[in-house]
Amino acid sequence: MSDYGINTKCVQGGYTPGNGEPRQIPIIQSTTFKYDTSEDMGKLFDLEASGYFYTRLQNPTNDMVAGKIRDMEGGTAAMLTSSGQAANFYAIFNIANCGDHVVACSTIYGGTYNLFHVTMGKMGVQFTFVAPDCSDEELEAAFRPNTKAVFGETIANPALTVLDIERFAKAAHAHGVPLIVDNTFATPVNCRPFEWGCDIVTHSTTKYMDGHGAAVGGCIVDSGRFNWLAHPDKFPGLCTPDDSYHGVTYAEKFGLAGAFITKATAQLMRDFGSIQSPQNAFLLNLGLESLHVRMPRHCENALAAAKYLKGHEKIRFVTYPGLEGDKYYGLAQKYMPNGTCGVVSFGFQGGRQAAETFMKNLRLAAIETHVADARTCCLHPASATHRQMNNRELEAAGITPDLVRLSCGIEDAADLIADIGQALEQV
Repeated sequence: MSDYGINTKCVQGGYTPGNGEPRQIPIIQSTTFKYDTSEDMGKLFDLEASGYFYTRLQNPTNDMVAGKIRDMEGGTAAMLTSSGQAANFYAIFNIANCGDHVVACSTIYGGTYNLFHVTMGKMGVQFTFVAPDCSDEELEAAFRPNTKAVFGETIANPALTVLDIERFAKAAHAHGVPLIVDNTFATPVNCRPFEWGCDIVTHSTTKYMDGHGAAVGGCIVDSGRFNWLAHPDKFPGLCTPDDSYHGVTYAEKFGLAGAFITKATAQLMRDFGSIQSPQNAFLLNLGLESLHVRMPRHCENALAAAKYLKGHEKIRFVTYPGLEGDKYYGLAQKYMPNGTCGVVSFGFQGGRQAAETFMKNLRLAAIETHVADARTCCLHPASATHRQMNNRELEAAGITPDLVRLSCGIEDAADLIADIGQALEQV
């Protein structure tokens, strides 16, 4: 599918039926797979043959959908996970273990921050958090001899900061480590980080990719460009024999195109089992087929809402990278000239109480922890997704007590603005 445009990849990537085969991807709802001989199965366990033996590691339905996302991002290999959190954990833990260090943006999603700072901290992986618009000197100072990766979000949730992918990729590569970018909010329809130097992309497929709030899931895509063998001392898990898998050296056996995802599957998925169910993968694929149609509408509605809010006397600030005059508008135009996302963040002159009053009076938009699907929803992050953070951490993440995150769906824009307007009247 490499010669086709992104719209075609959304619809037909990952699966081409043969003569008389089902037009839609089949759901292989089976935990295990039958083989004629032990020798045949043994080849799978030795990674000498491709195939399936247990869905905790791999499943044909999942691989078809992962193949579509791989094509959309322009990568060489991909895998589905049970959630976006699992995808980010695997992407980091595949190369950074106890005693290692990672540089990450401070504005990343609150759940990811907690995963990194608290849970992975307990596992011995340390993180240094830097602002996405930090100086070159501050970024350079964040690196350590044991740094193994740099992590950021294309568009941060919910601060809506835009990552300067080229700059962070350059810094990462100068230290011999990959840049990992969570591309959930932009999706490959609006941004393809590999084209700007990123090495590994993650997604919470639960969001725009699914698009209907139907199935939780995640995905990791490898660009196949980072040369692990050029830095064997930094990445022994990829460049030295894996005693837990018959002594295979992933970077040598599977090359740049396949080493990272094969290791993540053979090691991490084997041991942690955070597989996406085949049924969820099927639902995800249905969402992907319309992603290129939905994303422009999400962006149009968000821009209309941002413009309306920007001029309202009760609103203290509006953050939307697609809005001219926004702090990140220039970067958004560079990396996402055709649109950013459908999420708008804004704060109130009346502070937190005004934000809570506003949300209580919404009729069309629902208060949900979810974001980025066909229906408009909103959230007060300081009370929900970022509740575990203290005031200093909230400030670093770009979260204020009065901030509301509005995820614009694909309804009629006039109806969304009317709902916003009547709720503001109650503030």
